[in-house]
Amino acid sequence: MPFSSRVQARGVQLLLGRMMSRVHKDLRFTDIPKRTEALRVETGAGPVACTVYRPPTATGAPAPVYVNFHGGGFVVARPEQDDHICRYIAAKAGCVVINVDYAVAPQRPFPVPVNQAYDVTAWVAENGAAHHWDGSRLAVGGHSAGANLTAAVCREARDRGTFTPRLQILDSAPLDQVADPAAKQSPIAKPLLTPQLMRIFTAAYVPDPAELAHPLVSPGLADDLAGLPPALVINAEHDRLRDEGDAYAKGLEAAGVPVTHRVFAGVDHYFTHTGPVAAGKEAIDLMATTLRTALTV
Repeated sequence: MPFSSRVQARGVQLLLGRMMSRVHKDLRFTDIPKRTEALRVETGAGPVACTVYRPPTATGAPAPVYVNFHGGGFVVARPEQDDHICRYIAAKAGCVVINVDYAVAPQRPFPVPVNQAYDVTAWVAENGAAHHWDGSRLAVGGHSAGANLTAAVCREARDRGTFTPRLQILDSAPLDQVADPAAKQSPIAKPLLTPQLMRIFTAAYVPDPAELAHPLVSPGLADDLAGLPPALVINAEHDRLRDEGDAYAKGLEAAGVPVTHRVFAGVDHYFTHTGPVAAGKEAIDLMATTLRTALTV
């Protein structure tokens, strides 16, 4: 990776890191009690810190479990940006939520984040008894870069035959890293994601251009989608990533994968964090209700 690209990526980390941990005050769900604990998972790509969210009301039987991957363009390491989503899902879906602090670029580029994401999820599936969750009732999901990692984890799990998520949640996922970001259109003049910012993210995460079409980097370019877990695909109307999200939902459906696909009107990338509040709440509630159904025995 050229030195200048690394400098740009580090600049983004410094400039956007604090900003991305801010969530609209009316989306924080501070009325929902939070029961959390720290967890450290050893993976083949190094140890990974996680935060475990428990449902506010304890139950006798182990709860199902949801593994969450935050966004940040594969560059910003701010898992706390998803605190509101994790808290809401734990309460409303009645499941344990594992919020994963995976490594980011440019310090740890592809395939490290994918390897960590997969290893953590496999560990969660296998070690439920010791931690009072039901690893056989597992789902995985994330926002933006985290949604890309979700798609990659589901591919790896299918190909290795290790565990079978009951649901994957893809919220505003970048699924085609080959296409020029400038060609990714939005109906508004100044969408949140600019082509220059997207290029910085991609160059940091995948420094070798030959790997941009890898199915674990660009799941939307893969043509072997059969056998993947049922999916909830959430897209924002004004997001530059909307078209590839729509195309992936259609591809999954064509491959026989059950898909719930929702495009939220009048909103942009990151709306589940910064609003508009009504749309953000509706999307997060859709995640929770779809998870509750999928994880019910």
